[in-house]
Amino acid sequence: QVQLVESGGGLVQAGGSLKLSCAASGIMVSVRSMNWYRQAPGKQRELVAGITSSGNTNYSDAVKGRFTISRDNAKNTVYLQMNSLKPEDTGVYYCRASVTYWGQGTQVTVSS
Repeated sequence: QVQLVESGGGLVQAGGSLKLSCAASGIMVSVRSMNWYRQAPGKQRELVAGITSSGNTNYSDAVKGRFTISRDNAKNTVYLQMNSLKPEDTGVYYCRASVTYWGQGTQVTVSS
């Protein structure tokens, strides 16, 4: 059974940092395209960052230069380091493996 478990969310002031984790079981993150999405209240879920099996990364324009996606194959975990957080980064952050599997999400709230 595949599970993706996100953690690391919380409440932070604008300008602060958080590091999200997505721990996978039942699949190997090293051979999957792994992505972070977020959904703000009343808005559609949007892609934030992704990392391919070969290690190539991509970011939305909204987070480029502030967020970094990485992967630890030994821990079978994907991370999202979020710096210089803004109130508009508030939302539920989800981990996705390939196009098939989703985590349950972790709440990030950035206060102004």
